[in-house]
Amino acid sequence: MKENLEYNRVYEPVKVHINIDDKLYLKDPNSSELGTKIITHSIGMIDDMGFESFTFKKLAMSIGATEPSVYRYFESKHKLLLYLLAWYWNWMDYKLMLATNNIDSAEARLLTAIKLLSQPIEKDPNFEHIDETALYRIVVSESSKVYLIKEVDKVNKEGLFISYKRLCNRVAAIVKEINPNYPFPRTLISTIVESSHDQRFFADHLPSLTDMTDSESDDITVFLTDLVFKAIR
Repeated sequence: MKENLEYNRVYEPVKVHINIDDKLYLKDPNSSELGTKIITHSIGMIDDMGFESFTFKKLAMSIGATEPSVYRYFESKHKLLLYLLAWYWNWMDYKLMLATNNIDSAEARLLTAIKLLSQPIEKDPNFEHIDETALYRIVVSESSKVYLIKEVDKVNKEGLFISYKRLCNRVAAIVKEINPNYPFPRTLISTIVESSHDQRFFADHLPSLTDMTDSESDDITVFLTDLVFKAIR
């Protein structure tokens, strides 16, 4: 009887939560319906109109709220963009750990990591309020705007790039595992991450700068895999 009950038991899906540094927000957007709307709509709007044209006034109108209510969650649109990018990099870190957890071979783990970091993103059903495909497009086209600024050292000292650093360092550690004598593991990994974004952007907008046929092509993964393994061997 006890065995039959085991088969009939309904298991609740595990709810995944992506933790974000509380220095990036004034009020946790996950704490309310309005906060969730701010995240959902800001992703759609920045993806649609670009970061320069995006304002909290436009966001407030889109969600039927007041501009001051948006400022209760984020002190500036720059901090909001930092929050979105931190969410993305923490999510990617979570996906990387999940994908490599049961792989013994360091080479196979590195290959998995390169694929994860360089291939187009698909929607994750664990996070209904986040459009990861739109967020990926924001990462490709807008992420440099959070660090190519005069205040970059101040922002870095506050630890607001830690999500990106953690992910790159995790993959760099695999490189060191494969070849402890390779002198540039972090340089290599940050280069392939940025290159994957640049090449997809070039494919859509500056095609004479890339050999990729389109931004959905797997060519960049093939290229970066070849680059990484030749470099470390």
